[in-house]
Amino acid sequence: MKKTLVSALTTALVVGAASTTFAAANPFSDVPADHWAYDAVSQLAADGVIEGYGDSTFKGNRNITRYEMAQMVAKAMAKNTSGADKALVDKLAAEFAEELNNLGVRVAKLERNADMVKWNGKAEYTWQRTNVGKTYTTNTADNADTNQLLFRLEPSAEVNKNWHVNARLDAKINMTHDTGKDDDNVHLKRVWAQGDYKNFQVRAGKMGNKIANDIVFDDTFSGLDVTFGKDLKATLAYGRLSSNTIDAINDSAAKGDVKTSNYWGVGLNYAGKSKLTARAAYQQFNIGDRITVGTIPYGTAKEGIKDGVWSVGAGYKFDKNVAIDAVYARGNKKLENYVNAGVNPDQKTAFSYQVSYKGAQPANKGTWGAWAAYRYLGYGAAIHPTWDVVKAGTKGFEIGVKYVPLKNIVTQLQYGNGKLIGQDKTYNSIFGRVEFLF
Repeated sequence: MKKTLVSALTTALVVGAASTTFAAANPFSDVPADHWAYDAVSQLAADGVIEGYGDSTFKGNRNITRYEMAQMVAKAMAKNTSGADKALVDKLAAEFAEELNNLGVRVAKLERNADMVKWNGKAEYTWQRTNVGKTYTTNTADNADTNQLLFRLEPSAEVNKNWHVNARLDAKINMTHDTGKDDDNVHLKRVWAQGDYKNFQVRAGKMGNKIANDIVFDDTFSGLDVTFGKDLKATLAYGRLSSNTIDAINDSAAKGDVKTSNYWGVGLNYAGKSKLTARAAYQQFNIGDRITVGTIPYGTAKEGIKDGVWSVGAGYKFDKNVAIDAVYARGNKKLENYVNAGVNPDQKTAFSYQVSYKGAQPANKGTWGAWAAYRYLGYGAAIHPTWDVVKAGTKGFEIGVKYVPLKNIVTQLQYGNGKLIGQDKTYNSIFGRVEFLF
């Protein structure tokens, strides 16, 4: 009897201990719907690192078990990723280390709070030649050769599970003179704090614009923005920017008269599970003080130039290879090129139509993508657009291709042909670039 009682107690203790151990690493407990791992896995899926359940979904809106999540992480670890994707995989591996060990995947020396600072970056060489009219000129940046080497570092430091501090440092060398002149300095281009919560993000500092940053304004501003929502996201932004980044002024002799601009914007972006995406935005640019070029005044000393720009856009993906996109913008000021202040074309309108095929994936050797587009980019709507060969103040066709000859090496070639808006001058530009990502 005594022996039986001892055996029973021993069995109970062993089972209890085993149950406690199993509960601590229970692979069948759900990962909460607001867990950061969902966003991390979604990003890896978007980058082509993992495929979720094979159809890029999480089986509707149901929670995933820790065991299922660990399976996805194990597949990602097998891909030998790099850069930002590797940082996400490492963080996920630390979070699900016990489940991975249960799967037989060894996680060596990973700690949840290790490697608080992540470093990504690239080395990039760009060459471009732009011809305007019958003769080639070099009197402005848009009409000159670009022969530039860029080295970029992008550190990201974790403050806590919700907040990070991010930065971008650029060092540029003009390869034409290659003598290390004063303009070849290292610049802190961006620095901002970012808080990520469930269906909510806030950023503060000097950072890249997120609102209509293809056709209206793709550059940095100093201030604050907040984004909330899931499939339908709304972004509110407020701050200031350097007027030297505004193409209509950057091309002119008047750019030195303008120091900074106030800026605010609101944008909506829909990117749900359907093949259709849509976006709409309004952005207000209050550009410095009064500008006078010759005898032509722009604005008043009190108000400067106020340019409000509306934009709408939509995209549709027919299958995994073919996609189309269209965007339209309209401003309330012409902001014509001040170098040609006597010319008064309609610079209030901008639009772009583009067809894309496939896409270059830096992590996958041999992948490539191509596109063809027509763009009309009036200065008053395309304040600082993102495109390289059809720029603000011009209209025309663009074709381009990207190719990944080796992992994390991306080559790019583009050609644009058209005219300056409102002028009988032809415009063409050829652009080449190679990037080494790390």
